[in-house]
Parts: sequence; C-alpha cells; structure tokens
Amino acid sequence: MAKLTLGALAELEARLEAESLADLVARFEGDALRMRDVLLLVCAGLRGGGWQGDLADLLAADIEGGPLEAARVAARLLVLAFRVPG
Repeated sequence: MAKLTLGALAELEARLEAESLADLVARFEGDALRMRDVLLLVCAGLRGGGWQGDLADLLAADIEGGPLEAARVAARLLVLAFRVPG
C-alpha cells in the first residue's frame, strides 16, 4: 500500500527542495516535470505505506507499465493526499 503521510510529504518536500506544499504541488502540475520527481513521489508514497526501501531500490526495480504507470501512480497519490473528504 502506498500513501502520502505527513512524514512522507515532508521528506518529499526536502528531497525536491520545495519551499512549501503549494510549491510541491505546482511542480507536479507544471510543464517541467521530470521522471526523477515522479519516482521520488512514488518512493515517498511507498515509504508512507511502510516500505523500508529508498530511491536507489526503486531505480533498480522493474516497474510494470513503465514510466506511464509510475506517473499514473504518482498522480493518484497526489489526488488522494489533497482531496477533501466527503
């Protein structure tokens, strides 16, 4: 299970050197999104779900569905982290 906990978001902010959560979200909404950003977001989500690995482990993994699936998972993690419960 993957989820963006507060700790995972704080770790992601630090690794991406984002000034705020708004900056973090804007980075993923903009045109300059990099695959490294996507993988850091997926890594943070996995770590928020209890995974003990790190980016190096994820870089060595074979991601079924490739970069498009990784981007889809990253987008889903962001949507779930910032949606208003209702």
